[in-house]
Amino acid sequence: MDTRLYPVTPAIFQQHIEPLIVGQYIWKGRPPKVSHYLVFCAILYVLRTGIPWRDLPPCYGYWHTIYLRFKRGSERGLWWRILIALQQKGIAQLNIVLADSTTWKVHRHGGGSKGGIARAAKTARA
Repeated sequence: MDTRLYPVTPAIFQQHIEPLIVGQYIWKGRPPKVSHYLVFCAILYVLRTGIPWRDLPPCYGYWHTIYLRFKRGSERGLWWRILIALQQKGIAQLNIVLADSTTWKVHRHGGGSKGGIARAAKTARA
């Protein structure tokens, strides 16, 4: 099993993560076609690499299915609950990096309107 594509073993997933997912979902209709394990690994892959959802490798299943499961879970706060629970158990470590926008280069068209703040203030008064 490739650890880049599947960073969590199925045993750890079934023991620690799957009970949190199953407890949060209200299942209506037919059961999901893609397993919780594949969805979780796909979400980790997208968040780790920063690729667009459409570029998700086909081994995870259809990208839109994965995206919708991620969206619905994030609307309920499911992924934060999983992260906090894993951190409390000592399985995951959370490192947050905050970036100030002054440290990044911006394209010349992304710097604002021509003339800067002084010109914007004059047009606001008029």
